[in-house]
Amino acid sequence: MITRHSLSSLLSTWRAAVAGTHHPQPPAYDGPDVVLTGFTEKSGEVEPGMAFIARVRAGSDGHPYIGDALARGASLILAQQPPEAAGVVVPPGVAYMTVPDTAEAQAWLAAAGEDFPSRDLVVIGITGTDGKTTTANILHAILRAAGLRAGLLSTIRAIIGDEEEPLALHVTTPEAPVVQRYLRRMVAAGLTHVILETTSHALAQSRVAAVAFDVAVVTNITHEHLDYHGSYEAYFAAKRRLFAALLDDPLRMPSANPRKAATPRTAVLNRDDASYAPLAAFLAGRPVDVRAYGQRPGETALDAWAEAVAYEPGATRLLLRLRGQAEPLPVSSALVGGFNVNNMLAASAAAAALGIPPEAIRAGLEAVRALSGRMERIDRGQPFLVLVDFAHTPNALDQAIGAARRMADPSPYPPPKGRGDSPPRPPGEGWGEGRSLGRVITVFGSAGKRDVAKRALMAGSSVRAADLTVLTAEDPRTESLDAILATMAAAARAAGGVEGETFWRVADRGQAIYFALSLARPGDVVLVCGKGHERSMAFGAIEYPWDDRAATRAALDALMAGQPMVNLGLPTFGEG
Repeated sequence: MITRHSLSSLLSTWRAAVAGTHHPQPPAYDGPDVVLTGFTEKSGEVEPGMAFIARVRAGSDGHPYIGDALARGASLILAQQPPEAAGVVVPPGVAYMTVPDTAEAQAWLAAAGEDFPSRDLVVIGITGTDGKTTTANILHAILRAAGLRAGLLSTIRAIIGDEEEPLALHVTTPEAPVVQRYLRRMVAAGLTHVILETTSHALAQSRVAAVAFDVAVVTNITHEHLDYHGSYEAYFAAKRRLFAALLDDPLRMPSANPRKAATPRTAVLNRDDASYAPLAAFLAGRPVDVRAYGQRPGETALDAWAEAVAYEPGATRLLLRLRGQAEPLPVSSALVGGFNVNNMLAASAAAAALGIPPEAIRAGLEAVRALSGRMERIDRGQPFLVLVDFAHTPNALDQAIGAARRMADPSPYPPPKGRGDSPPRPPGEGWGEGRSLGRVITVFGSAGKRDVAKRALMAGSSVRAADLTVLTAEDPRTESLDAILATMAAAARAAGGVEGETFWRVADRGQAIYFALSLARPGDVVLVCGKGHERSMAFGAIEYPWDDRAATRAALDALMAGQPMVNLGLPTFGEG
């Protein structure tokens, strides 16, 4: 059912919510009132009654498409230029509003259209380069274990009560109207809490503007999305916006959820990450409760930390320490790797800040099974371990290789500083009494039209940390796949790799997975990284159906049957 709102009512609701605050105020408007049926920033989607948003993004501008939107019957044009500057004549009865930032104005109008649903929810935002989705899912399990009705909006899925649905392709945080619509559905379903995975793009593009956050959690802030943000400093500043949101004035609207008013605004920081010091300094002296978690031995200023961590091929065992609790909580989790210990600690610290009892925290940690495309095992009866993981950043790849190393040989060696979980070892040699070291074989690529610098970082990192590396396609988009692979191969050689011996280039991702599997011996771990849960692969402007998990199953089945790799439909099949 389409919800209809008059423009005057949206502006009135927005004005009432922000009266006397520092929030963006609605623009002055004295044009015709119109009834709106939805928002879009694609002129080709405009239907009569819709609002066309002339978004200005890095590399794109919606203003040249205003004429097309008007021709298709748009009832409202939201623009950053007046009509004469945009070169259009506005027909009678059509609303045209000029605002400083169309993305921000759209967010507030969308929130007003849903009657600001975040005022009735305890909103926990989770940001970071890696681990957001896993941390969000762990925290959701903890809240459910505590008997709370909690929703989730993450990369993998949206959960509204007992309903679950996938999100659009290549999307982590949806656009503002979609976010607000989900929040309204959660309120209507009687939920009291929501966990919102929040990307740097979402923060920079105002997708979560007009959301009243109560708790902000950071996993880490490392090298990613510099193609969009331009620098690490700008990327960090985008992430910091989530914590700045904790300082915002409350909306001038009453809440029907008593837990909202009872929840102090809280920041949960990673004491082991470089982001800790600048975020702590930013929040110092502000009316925000700052909590910290980490794995540093002897650290005294932590609210959640782990002791006696034991990594096993199929589990992680630890003693969870929470500030104020005399006894540790023994935890056995199906999530593997040191990076997942950090994710568990982040979720535990956030849960403790929300007043969740320790036993519910433990129950939630132990309830989480392997997540879709996150160190997900693919088992077709092969004599070696195969994992599919979303790792698509240098740090995430390092951490995934480290976890795989422990699964190839679970000897309890402490991780060396700066190398994740991966103990130093001479190539090809084992350690531990009477044990041979299983090898780690990686398969991954680097996306086109995205952060260029990470291509070399990831290739070099894999050559140094893994035993064998297969470089392949990962959403090349409109870039040359050969050029991307050449950049990665050059970095692999610079890191000491030898093409044809320790690393290879295989353009077709399905054939690359098959080739990597053909290299594996009993005891090895094959790690297929970069796509995880995603369901498509972009070549040019076309999204081809693709699923790393299905592709890996198909490759294993073909290999074990002594058959060549099947064609899974990518345009690269049979190349090279």
